[in-house]
Amino acid sequence: MYRLFFDLIFKRMDPEKAHHLAFGWIRLLARIPVLRTFAAAVLAPRHKALRTEAFGLRMHGPFGLAAGFDKNAAAIDGMSMLGFDHVEIGTVTAQPQPGNPRKRLFRLVADRALINRMGFNNDGSAAVAERLATRNPVFRTTVGVNIGKTKVVPEAEAVADYVTSTERLAAHADYLVVNVSSPNTPGLRNLQAVDHLRPLLAAVREAADRSVTGRRVPLLVKIAPDLADEDVDAVADLAVELGLDGIIATNTTIARDGLGLRTPKRTVEAIGAGGLSGAPLKERSLEVLRRLYARVGDRITLVGVGGIETPDDAWERILAGATLVQGYSAFIYEGPFWCRRIHRGLAERLAASPYATLADAVGAEHRKVTA
Repeated sequence: MYRLFFDLIFKRMDPEKAHHLAFGWIRLLARIPVLRTFAAAVLAPRHKALRTEAFGLRMHGPFGLAAGFDKNAAAIDGMSMLGFDHVEIGTVTAQPQPGNPRKRLFRLVADRALINRMGFNNDGSAAVAERLATRNPVFRTTVGVNIGKTKVVPEAEAVADYVTSTERLAAHADYLVVNVSSPNTPGLRNLQAVDHLRPLLAAVREAADRSVTGRRVPLLVKIAPDLADEDVDAVADLAVELGLDGIIATNTTIARDGLGLRTPKRTVEAIGAGGLSGAPLKERSLEVLRRLYARVGDRITLVGVGGIETPDDAWERILAGATLVQGYSAFIYEGPFWCRRIHRGLAERLAASPYATLADAVGAEHRKVTA
């Protein structure tokens, strides 16, 4: 039914307008007690076998919503109602900003993919912090906060910009993510270079510890799939050196060639710049994840994201080393029953596997190779 609805209505709408329409429906449904209870029972049945612990946090399962869908922490309960085990909000910047000019979100339906150049449109860290502080949660869920650089802030002042957001948001975050990998903020990806990344992560860690008492906020970094292999290794080594809690692999890609795109080349070229997400990103994101796990093992929690559509995709990431997996683009194409299918499929694969728990399956393919 959803796919018919998508083909008849959403497919014909401007993607950003369709996003806001669906987002509004989710928020409305979550505000009506009887409807949200019914929706959660149908869409988000819990599987005890999938219970997951990551960087000291206990979650119903390993499958979460990637950053980008709920930029301003406006629908956390709604997304939990749909079955996401954790919700990563953002990317949030220190200053509010409108993002790039429209049109800035595009569907590649034949490829089950999206191209976006949204440009971190968000209300700013002060407004988002206030929203999180006054939130009255309906469902127990883990909330990650993804922070990025304000566009107008020069690269030389990036550290202070991230620190401002950290000081405002860390107390409201179950975990914090430093995003240095979006292709839509000029100069942002330069911060992935280890010489720039080391002082940035150290400053964010110090600011989080200074701002939050009584607990240590887990800190993760999100990297691009376009990094050269040696740069992936360098980030992995830096994460171990600094004692980071996790790495998210990966953000969107600026690549267009070699992805097997079925959308006509002239159509893709006409869209222009932006980060590509969805099914075409699957193989490279998986390669980066495998390389990270081979480098860090179980010393750091890895989060797999990029091209995850099916339970097989999620299971493959777990075997490759991901403790948590995330999705976003496939949600647009699969609809509200997507989390239910992912959870049921993962539970079935775990039951049919030789592993007693999901944690036992994390990185299992590497142990087979070295056994």
